[in-house]
Amino acid sequence: MDVIPRIRSARWADKDPVAALVADAVYPTPLAQWLVPDPAVRRGVLADVAAIWVEHAMFHGDIQVTDDLSATAVAFHRYRPIPPPANYQSRIDTAAGTHAQRFDILDQLLTTQRPTDPHHHLAILAVRPDAQRRGLGAAMLTHHEARLDRINLPAWTETLPDTQDLYLRHRYLPRRALTLPDGPTVTLMHRAPRPAHESRPQNATNTTATAVPTLAESDTAR
Repeated sequence: MDVIPRIRSARWADKDPVAALVADAVYPTPLAQWLVPDPAVRRGVLADVAAIWVEHAMFHGDIQVTDDLSATAVAFHRYRPIPPPANYQSRIDTAAGTHAQRFDILDQLLTTQRPTDPHHHLAILAVRPDAQRRGLGAAMLTHHEARLDRINLPAWTETLPDTQDLYLRHRYLPRRALTLPDGPTVTLMHRAPRPAHESRPQNATNTTATAVPTLAESDTAR
């Protein structure tokens, strides 16, 4: 049986390693291929863009990581509108270069579909490629949802079809699917908090979770 490392809150010193982890996990996905078609620059662009949102989550959300930095969950506290990252457009233009327009398209589509009611936005769930299929994705979700259930808060996430089953097992329900222009489909999912009287199911330990880099603009950056 695989041993799940301790899950803890990320520190400021984890910012760059978390961004690198996200880039590694996202790199082979259809969404990443659509965002950055050129494989020679894809990982660097993904890491630079992820760094913007990882930093932003440290101010306006929370980031959970395993002690060995093999998995992370990056979330935003959307209890009220939050500001955009500082100098966002210039930073995304610098980070993504000629690919910035595709990040903008993704951001705009996801922002318009996000709930306006208070919720916890699980923006990124990432597991390092060499650590997948060890139950880390399921463990991160269980840790994440336990915290939300205690405060009776719904959650929202965006994911790709090949990871949707994992979220379904954790009581996320699909709301709608968005197909990007000439690109992949992203499923928008909502999870209601678990009633206090319900027992928690056992987690599967062989589930793979890769990252979905929603990298969505904040509520005030329409």
